[in-house]
Amino acid sequence: MDKQETPRQQKINRVLQQEIATLLQQAVREGSVKNLLVSVTKVHVTSDLSIAKIYLSVFPVNDAKTYIETLAENSSQLRHDLAQRMKNQLRRIPELHFYLDDSLDYIEGIDQELNEGSNPLINPEFLDSRQKK
Repeated sequence: MDKQETPRQQKINRVLQQEIATLLQQAVREGSVKNLLVSVTKVHVTSDLSIAKIYLSVFPVNDAKTYIETLAENSSQLRHDLAQRMKNQLRRIPELHFYLDDSLDYIEGIDQELNEGSNPLINPEFLDSRQKK
């Protein structure tokens, strides 16, 4: 059973999402990185506010894994920068764990399957091949 997030967790999620997005956009602008688009799609903070799971969407997708690994290696510096920006809002900044949000790829895969003709709603004969045996 999923636990509901408290209003405080929800507020911290929103604030962290905005601040991390701002920090990452500044880093991309100031760095020599070209043609990179990073967006923070979700942030989930644990109930004790010690860990923040940050889901990122990265374009182009082929560079996404290396970018996430680089962020994970530099998470302590990012946490420090985040603490400087949020020192009046949070006493302790949670540990930052980065994950790749591939929900858009998943949606695109479903859309592609539906458009290629293997749509069981239009062609019911494809339904038998998809059922578990």
